[in-house]
Amino acid sequence: MLFSLAPMEGITGSVFRRVHAECFGALDRYYTPFLAPPQVSSSFGGKAYKEVDPERNQGLDVVPQLLTNDADKFVWATQVLADMGYAEVNLNLGCPSGTVVAKGRGAGFLRNLGELEGFLQEVCDRSRLPISVKTRVGVLEDTEYEKILELYCRFPLQELIVHPRVQKDRYQGVPRLELYGETLRRAPFPVAYNGDIFGTDDMAALLEAYPETRHVMLGRGTLSNPALARMLNGGQAATAAELKHFHDKLFCAYEEEIGGNAVFRMKEWWFYAKYSFADPQVVHRAVRKARKVGEYEEAVERVFQTQGLSAEPRFGGF
Repeated sequence: MLFSLAPMEGITGSVFRRVHAECFGALDRYYTPFLAPPQVSSSFGGKAYKEVDPERNQGLDVVPQLLTNDADKFVWATQVLADMGYAEVNLNLGCPSGTVVAKGRGAGFLRNLGELEGFLQEVCDRSRLPISVKTRVGVLEDTEYEKILELYCRFPLQELIVHPRVQKDRYQGVPRLELYGETLRRAPFPVAYNGDIFGTDDMAALLEAYPETRHVMLGRGTLSNPALARMLNGGQAATAAELKHFHDKLFCAYEEEIGGNAVFRMKEWWFYAKYSFADPQVVHRAVRKARKVGEYEEAVERVFQTQGLSAEPRFGGF
C-alpha cells in the first residue's frame, strides 16, 4: 500500500513535509500545495520556488501540483520542473475554493468539459513529464461524473486521484465511495483514493469494499494524527513525547522560515492537531488566544502538561 500526503494550501508545504518525515518517517509520496505555473520563459519564484526547490525536498518523493487552465503555462512549467529533476506533475482539478472555481480552475474546470478535453489533449501531447490528476467527481451533482470519468479515460494519465465529493460539498457529507469503485473498474490507468481516512477503521472499511486499492492519499487525518500512516501500516500511535518533539521541531523550523508569523502558522496546524488530545476544545481554547511567541510557548507547555492524548485520535473527534 502506498500512502501519500495531500496538498493543503498553507499547511503541507516543504517545512511541514521535512519535519514530518524526520519525526514519523517519510511517506511514500508528497504532493505540494497547488502552484500557479510561471509565465512562459520564466521560472518559479518566491514561495513557489521554495516548494519545488530540490534542496528543500531532498530525500522525499515529491510531486509538484499545478493549478491552471492555461495549457501553454502548464507545459512550460513541466519543462522547468523536468530540468529541476522532477519525474511527475499533478494537475489540480479538485480545489473547491469559491475564488478558484470562479476562475475556471480546480474543480471549476469540471464545469466545461469541452475546454477541459482540449486542455488535456494539448498538455498530454506536449508535457515533458507524466501527468497525474487529482479530481472531484463533479461541481453540483455526482451524476456529472459519468462524463468526467469517460473524458479522463481517453487520456494516458499517470494516475487519477479521486476525492469522491462534488465541489459544492467542499468537505462536508459522506464521500461517494461507489464512484471511486466505478473508477477502479473502468480506468485504464492507476487510481488512488482520497477522502476521510482518519483512522484504522476507515482504512479497513475502504479495503473491505475495494481490496484492489493500492494508493491512499491522506490529508486532514495526518494533520490531526501525525502517526496515522504508521498506524495504517500496523505501527503504534504517537506518544505524547513524540507529538511534543514534532511540535517543537515544526515550530522552530517555521520560526527560522517566517519569524514571528510562525505562531499563526502553528495555530493553523492546531486546528487539526487538537484532535490528538482527549479534550480538543480545551486545547483549542488554550492555544487560540496566544499572539506573541512567549504566550504561545506557555500555552503549548500547559497543553502538554495537563491534557492527555486521545485513545483514537481522528479529525473531528468521532
